[in-house]
This record gives sequence, C-alpha cells and structure tokens, in this order.
Amino acid sequence: MALKRIILVTALSLICSSAPSAELHIKVKCKYLNLPVSQKEDRHRLIFHAKGVDDLSVVARLSPHPEYWVFKDLTAYKGKTLTITFDGKEEALAQVYQADTIRDASTFYHEAFRPQFHFSARRGWINDPNGCVWHDGLYHLYYQHNPFEREWENMTWGHATSPDLLHWTEHAPVLHPDSLGTMFSGSAVFDCDNTSGFGTKKQPPLVYAYTADRSDREAQCIAYSLDGGMTLHKYTNNPVIDSHERWKTHDTRDPRLFWWKSSGGEAEEGWWVLVLNERNGHSIYTSSNLKDWTYQSHVNGFWECPDLFPLSVDDNPSDVRWVMYGASNTYMVGRFDGKTFTPESGKHRFSTGLIYAAQTFNHIPDGRRIQIGWANIDHPGMPFRGQMLLPTELMLRTTKDGIRLISKPVAEVASLLTPLYSSEDALSERDVNAALRPYARQDGVHLRATLNLTYATNAGLRLDGYNIVDYDLNHNTLNGQFYSPQDPTSLSLTLDVYIDRTSVEVFVDDGLYSYSMARRGDCGTGLEFWGTEINVSALQLDAVSSCWQ
Repeated sequence: MALKRIILVTALSLICSSAPSAELHIKVKCKYLNLPVSQKEDRHRLIFHAKGVDDLSVVARLSPHPEYWVFKDLTAYKGKTLTITFDGKEEALAQVYQADTIRDASTFYHEAFRPQFHFSARRGWINDPNGCVWHDGLYHLYYQHNPFEREWENMTWGHATSPDLLHWTEHAPVLHPDSLGTMFSGSAVFDCDNTSGFGTKKQPPLVYAYTADRSDREAQCIAYSLDGGMTLHKYTNNPVIDSHERWKTHDTRDPRLFWWKSSGGEAEEGWWVLVLNERNGHSIYTSSNLKDWTYQSHVNGFWECPDLFPLSVDDNPSDVRWVMYGASNTYMVGRFDGKTFTPESGKHRFSTGLIYAAQTFNHIPDGRRIQIGWANIDHPGMPFRGQMLLPTELMLRTTKDGIRLISKPVAEVASLLTPLYSSEDALSERDVNAALRPYARQDGVHLRATLNLTYATNAGLRLDGYNIVDYDLNHNTLNGQFYSPQDPTSLSLTLDVYIDRTSVEVFVDDGLYSYSMARRGDCGTGLEFWGTEINVSALQLDAVSSCWQ
C-alpha cells in the first residue's frame, strides 16, 4: 500500500478542536448520506454509530461552506437510527442529510478534468489497486480509497467492476477501518474448493488478504465474500499473520495471494502462497486453508506491493519463468518451487513515470496476465484525486539483453478507437504536423507512428508545447531514462501514445518500454513532432471514446 509513510499520524492527533462533540440522529430511510466538505477546513473526528453495525470512526473536513459534497452509502443502516458524532463545527454537521440520490451526481464523469478512459472514483482520493480478480464474468477492482475528501486518509477499500477492463461501475466501499487499524493494500483469490471453509462446495467464497495498519504495527488479515465480491466479511480470528516481532519493524504489508500447484511426481499437489513485503524485501508464506500461514523464505531488494506470477517465454508453454516485482515496477526473473523464489536476472524495469503499486488480476479465464497500476495525478479543482492507468497485458520476451517483461494495452482498448487520420508514407516534420493540426483540440487521442531520425541526434513529440517524447540518440535516453532499441544501430522508434484529459501514456517499440506522465502544456497546439530532418511513417491517429455513460 503506497504513501504509508507520508501520513502515519493517527487520526486522533488531527483533531484540532477541544469543543464538545455535536451529534445528529437520523432514522435511515434513504440510500445515501450527503456530507459537505472543504479543503480549507481542518480535519475532525467523525463517528457513525448504529445498533447492530460496527462503529466507523474517521476524520473529515465537514464545512458549513462546502467546496464539494461527498457521500456515504447507508445500505447497512437501513431502518436503523444512525447517530453521527462530529468534533468540528456544529453548523457543518447540521448540513448533512440523507437522500436517495448523491448530491451533484449529474456532474459525475462530465467534469472538466475527469479522465475519460481511465478509472477514477466518483468522489475522494484513490491510490493502490487491491484485490484484482476476475469472477463470474466481471473484473473486480478494489482500491485504496478515502471516501470523505480528495486527499489521503481513512484508508478504506473502494470497489468497482467491469466486463471489459474499460467500462467500470463503482459500488459501495467494502472494507472500513476497525479496531485493528485502517485498511491497507491486499489481494483476492477464488477459493473454488472451499479450502478455507468460509463457504460451501456449492457456494465457494472469494477470499481476500489485506493489511490492517495502526501506529504500533501492521498485521495481515483475511476477509471473504459469498455474494460475488459485493459484500466482504472480516475473519473473526484476525490477524492471521503478525510478524512484527520477527522483523522488528512497522513495515510488513500488502499481502499477495495465489494458488501454487506442482505438476511433478505422480500426483499434483498444491497450496496457497502469500507474498508479503517485509522490511527490506518480499517474504513467502504458505497455507492449506488461507487462515494458518507458515513462513518459508525471503527475497531482499523490494519495497511495498509485491507480485509473483509465472509467464511463458516467447509464448512457449514448456519454458516458464516467474516474475517477482515491487511497487516501483522493478522486477526479477527467476524460478519458483512453491516456497522459494530464486532470481536468475534482475533487477530490471520495463515501465517508469507515474505508475506505482501495480497489481495483476487473478483467475482470468483466457490466461492473460493483466496488470493495472495507480497514477498519483491531481485533477485541478475536482472533488476527486488519482486514477488508474490503462490495463496492460504482460509478456516475457527474449531480447538482446536477455529475458525481459513487455507490456501492451489490453486488446479491449481497440474497441474505443475511431480512426481520424492515417498515412503509410514517410512524412516530413512539416507535413506530419500539418496533418495533425486539425485535431489539436481532440479530447481523447491515440497516436501510433514510427519516428525516424535520418540525421538528428535528438527528436521527439510535443503535446501543447510540452515534450512527451524526448529521445537522445547520442546518450540513448528517452525522457531521461536509458533506452537502447533491439537493433542498436536503429534510427527509429515506434510509438503508441494514449492521451486523456489529465494523463499521457507512451508505449515504445511494441511495449519493450513504457512510461506515464501527467498531461501538461496549455498552448493548444496539439501534437507536433520535432527534430532535424526527421520523418514519420506508418502514422495512425484515432479518437478515443469516453468509457462513461
């Protein structure tokens, strides 16, 4: 779970008033609670209490002069009397009200700086993707979420589902802070044989591992769902792993679950694996029931958000390697025997820029290994912050440098593209920029092209006056990072560029390297290639449709 260390002050220390708490009592009849928020206000303790429902204690910037409104789903409180206690301004609490609609819902996904083909939450802050799993026809994306404002706090698991990794429906949050701490990152698996005993053979559960964080320690917990991931129940004997004493550190978090099976011998055997970031790297634990875990091994050299998965090299099923990576997308390639990961090469990096805390989806039926990552992008003046990047398919390929990961946007992205312009000719800088100029104000754009440096040692691509591709042939750097094409004598780069309202993603040479950045520049000139005596071939420009209805 990212950004752990920037705000590890307990919520209690954020209370800025010693005034008596104000209370509001509501007989719950509606679907939502609407709350007024202003970033100009200090945070104060906000507690929700109702008989038969666990208390929820968070901090919030409720304001009598709101900049925007956030909301809380009241489904769990229906028919009950909800008591809301607030240590801030009583006149702010007085504006809180229930309704069957979310305040300002008509503006959702139409805001000026709303990403149009990247997931972002309706309201509030998001960071790490969590619990990425395919189940019963839907991709489930859970994520670190503060539902009560656009900055980090109150870590909760938000939830969204999609049939195609592009068109997302946001649901109510599923994990809320409790006595063990706030809800940090984790993962999900489908326990199809009900090894955990949380379900039945006829109704096997989805099972989740997550970190509970509090000021003195982080511990690993389990939750499960019997309704397809819409409602999560916390295991009554949490935590299941508390390794604070082993490592003498607060930092032990982000459990990654998967099933490992051995095909050696006469009979297959298998067990659950949990990869956990602890202190200075990733630890491996095993279990037969997702409750009782045994420590097995440790790999140094990673920080936060582990992942570990197998991939065929060059699509050859008889040549399989395992990939282990951490939050910054550095990775090692190696072997895994179910208990120990043995690196063979690394560390490498295939994607840079804004991507952080990426996670791959479990149980995808077609066998693809699909990753989605978080980008900490601000959206100026908006009541939300942060977005996910495009989902990408990961593959292992043999390169001149050895076996390496590549990433490409998932095939489903093509369904969003509508052709605007194309040319197979080699166009000069003047001609290609003239061809692109009519589309300078296009909202969502995909560009694919081959940039050929016939003479220049520097060349690139600008968006509204700001360099989004800056290639230095002399120093072999691409936007400041070392990059060497597969043919080291090549004078060309193939670019796939995806431009949304607040982000840019660039995939180079069919995914051998990729990077992401916040969208900048405001001169309105659109896309422009630059460089001395360059030309651009195989140009394709597409409009990218909005995913929001």
